[in-house]
Amino acid sequence: MKMKNRIFFSIFSGSLIALILCLVCVTGVMYNAMTAELREEIRNEAAIVSTTLDSLEDENAQEYIKKAGQISDNRITLISSDGTVLYDNCSKVSEMGNHLDRPEIAEAMDKGTGTALRASDTLGEHTYYCAVRLKKGGVIRIANTTKSVLGLLSHLTLWLILIGVLIFVISLLMAGILTRSIIRPINELDLDAPGENLTYDELAPLLSRMDKQNEKINAQIERLSEQKSELSCITGNMSEGLVIFGSGGTILSANAAAQRILGNNASGSYTRLCRDIEYLEAVETALRGDCKSTLLEKNGRIYSLTASPVAETKKYSAVLFIVDVTDRENAEKMRREFSANVSHELKTPLTSIMGAAEIIEKGIVKKEDIPHFAGNIHSEAVRLLALIEDIIKISRLDEGGLSQEFEEVFLDDICKSVLSELSEKAQKQGISFESSLDRVSVWGVKPVLHEMVYNLCDNGIAYNNKGGKVELNLEKTPSGCILKVSDNGIGIPPEHQARIFERFYRVDKSHSKETGGTGLGLSIVKHGAALHGGVISLQSETGKGTVISIEFGKKGFDTKK
Repeated sequence: MKMKNRIFFSIFSGSLIALILCLVCVTGVMYNAMTAELREEIRNEAAIVSTTLDSLEDENAQEYIKKAGQISDNRITLISSDGTVLYDNCSKVSEMGNHLDRPEIAEAMDKGTGTALRASDTLGEHTYYCAVRLKKGGVIRIANTTKSVLGLLSHLTLWLILIGVLIFVISLLMAGILTRSIIRPINELDLDAPGENLTYDELAPLLSRMDKQNEKINAQIERLSEQKSELSCITGNMSEGLVIFGSGGTILSANAAAQRILGNNASGSYTRLCRDIEYLEAVETALRGDCKSTLLEKNGRIYSLTASPVAETKKYSAVLFIVDVTDRENAEKMRREFSANVSHELKTPLTSIMGAAEIIEKGIVKKEDIPHFAGNIHSEAVRLLALIEDIIKISRLDEGGLSQEFEEVFLDDICKSVLSELSEKAQKQGISFESSLDRVSVWGVKPVLHEMVYNLCDNGIAYNNKGGKVELNLEKTPSGCILKVSDNGIGIPPEHQARIFERFYRVDKSHSKETGGTGLGLSIVKHGAALHGGVISLQSETGKGTVISIEFGKKGFDTKK
């Protein structure tokens, strides 16, 4: 009740004072406006009368001044140049003294016009005088009396009382209405908590503090929302997976990449996201306060999981970072396999060479058999040299250091050269060549292109049947050209077709040894095609032959007319 009374009396007194001040200001403005209007009227009338008198003869001037005095609401006085009053429409001339010492008369005599304001003895009235000097001599003076502020108030006492009562009633009503409007929301506040049953004295600072706290909270929420939106945008566009866990293992956040890799159930416990043992061990280790890095194989891909703990008061939260390392792991696997295969492939001919040389050195072999063992040494040395050369070639292709060797090359000339080089080998095995070659000028590395065509044609001969056929076609297309090598030989079983371009991979190792192959020919073709932006396709059927095509497009392999 105390707060309501204070609010009521504050509003009541404030509105009452405001209305009274407004009334006083309006009264003052209106009084000044009326006074200014009256003075302007007196000055205008003085100017008109003086102008008229100056334009009339003396007889007519006397008659005009009398008529003007009869019809005018203002006091008109005509004074001679020596101060004698000649005419006054409000007083007898005989009873009026000399006016030469009057301020407005003296000023008019000196400057042409003069004004003065004199109050009555009761302070209830003000008289305003305006005097104008005439051209014929003398002064015409116009005057009127107005109520002063006190006089005006004394005449308006009844009205002021009525207005005061009206102001009081209006202030009372406004105070009541405003008090109820202010108290209503306060009464509707939720004050169920015992410590919040406060009186009015404590409410103001509490509301002030609450308002400031709400502003700070809203600003913090807005900043957090902006930061969260920015973080969500960043993590959402990451190709790596990112998962944040709370101290109890609850998933706080998981970006799109993590959900794509591990699963879409990114809510609740960490066990709901993924059940793979590597993932569970990594997360649980981080929640215990230790770092954990491991690999996870999932959906044919290999992922690196790095889980790091985030220390809290007594528990640990965790952050899991997921990176796709499939290409890196495959490359590492290929490197290990390549090293092992190279070691094996190099040991085989070296072992044969060392064995034959040792037999000859110790004189165990008969003299007539020495040429046979020497021939074995020579053939194994040739095979070893070919293997080393192929290893060097494929290593250069891997390193990508051939970009400086690109030049304009006629691919059809390379095809003709290869056919010429292999013609003798084909004839020995009863293999016939057929070719259809368009004129194609390309931008590439000539030795690599030559090696690619040579290996394809050489395989067509090596894995063919006696009396078989190898076709070499080079066709220009709107987007580039297509190189196609086909044979009607033994073909490649379906289970081996996906791996024949791998290094040292052989479908039939015994047959490869007989033909002297190194197992790197098709791998060189694959890397060479990649160097020139080509796409390899394979069609093969066991017992019917093989067709290998390389399509070179405009991107990375320019053809010229």
